[in-house]
Amino acid sequence: MITELLKKIEDRKAKIGIVGLGYVGLPLAIEFINAGFCVMGFDIDDAKIKMLLNSQTYIKHIPSEILEKANATGRFSCTADFAKSAEYDVLILCVPTPLTHHREPDMSYIESTAEELAPFVRKGQLFSLESTTYPGTTKEVLKPILEIESGLEAGKDFYLAYSPEREDPNNKNFSTSTIPKVVGADDDDSLKVAKAVYDTVICTTVPVSSAATAEATKLVENIFRSVNIAMVNELKIIFTKMGIDIWEVIDAAKTKPFGFMPFYPGPGLGGHCIPIDPFYLTWKAREFNAATRFIELAGEINTQMPYYVVQRTMEAMNDKSIVMNGSRILLVGLAYKKNVDDLRESPTFKLWELFEEKGAKIDYYDPYCPSVPKLREYVQYFGRESIDIESAGQYDAIVISTAHDSVDHAKIAKLGRCVVDTRNALGNDADAVKA
Repeated sequence: MITELLKKIEDRKAKIGIVGLGYVGLPLAIEFINAGFCVMGFDIDDAKIKMLLNSQTYIKHIPSEILEKANATGRFSCTADFAKSAEYDVLILCVPTPLTHHREPDMSYIESTAEELAPFVRKGQLFSLESTTYPGTTKEVLKPILEIESGLEAGKDFYLAYSPEREDPNNKNFSTSTIPKVVGADDDDSLKVAKAVYDTVICTTVPVSSAATAEATKLVENIFRSVNIAMVNELKIIFTKMGIDIWEVIDAAKTKPFGFMPFYPGPGLGGHCIPIDPFYLTWKAREFNAATRFIELAGEINTQMPYYVVQRTMEAMNDKSIVMNGSRILLVGLAYKKNVDDLRESPTFKLWELFEEKGAKIDYYDPYCPSVPKLREYVQYFGRESIDIESAGQYDAIVISTAHDSVDHAKIAKLGRCVVDTRNALGNDADAVKA
């Protein structure tokens, strides 16, 4: 069985199914198409499927031309019919893993996806989970659902692996295929098949001893960033009180050619991984009576940053005799980081909510996000549209929350009565308050 599947993979005759066509699944699907495979995208969002079939993009850094080429090959299609998964040799799951309102792992997307696929599991298939999650998810959550419904055994009748996504949207230096990929499984055959699949599209695969090890690897990568960002966010608050510019300090410190890596402060954490992943480990650690004090402290600091920005904005407005209650505030930048249209976990939404709680009336400007789509959180902002930036002079305060390179922040700042810069977009502009 394994020999036949490995041969199909080598000959590019294995059929690949990608479950979840978001920022992780769609780029991966394109890589497999480019490598000569037939690919089916599975998604529950009919609007996405319709757009893809018509070569229309919904992700800024994946232009429509790439989708046109993919469709032109005749080897790409999309469906919401999970029964068709039985026709595919490899199923790669790229579904969301958010937190609940109690900041605990939300496994509902993995569970529901597994339940949709389980009736159609057949012998010889590979299932690979890419969603970021706590160590043990593949074995404890995904595996039982697939086995019980199908009556088949992972590692014997079908193959099961975990390979964490490492997407960095719009990174000019690295793409899906050029980022080394960790692959883990709990049996040798599953690891061998999974590695063979990813070897066809990824520059380097890094096999590890188990699925849990691969799951832990992803968490370590993102906890590393969370902790270091928390450190500079805390230093920003301290140095601001001392009259010291944190950005100038970091620029000077990074001239050291060893022993230092620059991280930068901001209004909070965004993106699907860094604000969420540390809490996956803290939750799982409780099962082993293990404390995660350092990780939790970093999470507390980072989640408090929007409150700090609001306080700094209020102080800056007071200095200009502007009352926040009833004021008009413009948020510049809605995406979670510069030069992308990705709104997942963007701290700008928390700023928006907090400012409104203080009685301010809020608008936003973001050339990459013309309107707010339906989000799991902050549903109250669905349909709100980006303003015409020429009207920026109508606002009592302007808060730069994301600094896209294409935006002329200096021009915008000249239009505002009070300007608060959370990203150092204006450098040492004496008229702007850094927060």
